[in-house]
Amino acid sequence: MLREIQKKPVRRVVGMMSGTSVDGVDAAVVEIGGSAGEPQVKLLAFESQPYPPAVREQIFALFRPETATVDKVGYMNFLLGELYAQSALSAIRKAGLRPEDIDVIGSHGQTIWHEPSPCGKDGYPIRYTVQIGEGSVIAARTGIPTVSDFRVADMAVGGQGAPLVPFSEYLLYRREKETILLQNIGGIGNMTVLPAAAKPEEVYAFDTGPGNMIIDAVVTALSEGRQTFDEGGRLGAGGRVDPELLAQLQQEPYYTRPLPKTTGRELFGEQYTARILEWRRTHPLSDADLVATVTDLTAWSIVDAYERYVHQRYHASEIVVGGGGSYNQTLLGFLKRRFAPRGVAVRTQEDLGWSSDAKEAVAFALLADCCVRERPNTLPSVTGAREAAVMGKLSLPAGREATCI
Repeated sequence: MLREIQKKPVRRVVGMMSGTSVDGVDAAVVEIGGSAGEPQVKLLAFESQPYPPAVREQIFALFRPETATVDKVGYMNFLLGELYAQSALSAIRKAGLRPEDIDVIGSHGQTIWHEPSPCGKDGYPIRYTVQIGEGSVIAARTGIPTVSDFRVADMAVGGQGAPLVPFSEYLLYRREKETILLQNIGGIGNMTVLPAAAKPEEVYAFDTGPGNMIIDAVVTALSEGRQTFDEGGRLGAGGRVDPELLAQLQQEPYYTRPLPKTTGRELFGEQYTARILEWRRTHPLSDADLVATVTDLTAWSIVDAYERYVHQRYHASEIVVGGGGSYNQTLLGFLKRRFAPRGVAVRTQEDLGWSSDAKEAVAFALLADCCVRERPNTLPSVTGAREAAVMGKLSLPAGREATCI
């Protein structure tokens, strides 16, 4: 069966992504053709399915070691497999297709823990990561071969297992005469640097720090759960940035760590937000001012990353913003104000004819396509791995040949 997929000049693939904001499941149905080095990708349909509130609450409990018991992790692994399967089938229907029209599904899963630095406590340089959303369940419910659990293969050869999207960005966005930055603003912000006429080994990427994570957490706390994000940046737009709080938040050591580096909820999660809210109790600051300040923190961290890790080597002509943060007009305004003196234009995925919402789901469709075609789908220059790996674990639906490779 996989040999048949490999021979096809055009494959139909569903890519699925669930990010650190835990909003829900993004599913993109795409056609992939062209060559390995220059794939042609056509988006057929995109759909985002929010997590049920009770499920979202249970996922958040898994981010804390004291509440992430093995039975709860195991249960959620299988439950998310069911939800991902439903999302894939719904997106396929939206594309006007049937499951048998799809060659493969690529599912990132839901990250509940990511430790990219080797700990070495038992004599081995162990890096580890946990993404849940059982691929075997997705394959069984859809009847479609499913690739999941991508990050572990990169970590097994010394990489940080992140970021992974730069692989697809290099294939789809690189330019011959311009250096551009691709900035995703999901729960965490991450930047990909594509130098002009870049070779794969010249691409690099890293997590810039918090994206929407702190903004979302602050808005959720201030509204007592009535809002989970600052829609359109409207709350932050009504406030003023507090320089004292901003200066304090800028002291976080992560911002000055050398590359490669990644981060996540382990650093910028609930405990981090709790310290911000505690600071506010002793300082007169309105809700809008607090949201404006943490929003500008995200903008500052992105510009600081450009100055610290990019500008001395390359001058970028533009930064292309994607992810949920691209819809926050206050955040985009802060970015434009901070980048303007540096001569870097701020654009969005939509300005380039792409979709901010679908970008990461499309990336995992490409990663899955490479996996079933037995082609490396990492950039060691980005993750710090010793060599390129073929990431992803393949789950076959019942009734398929087990010896298809």
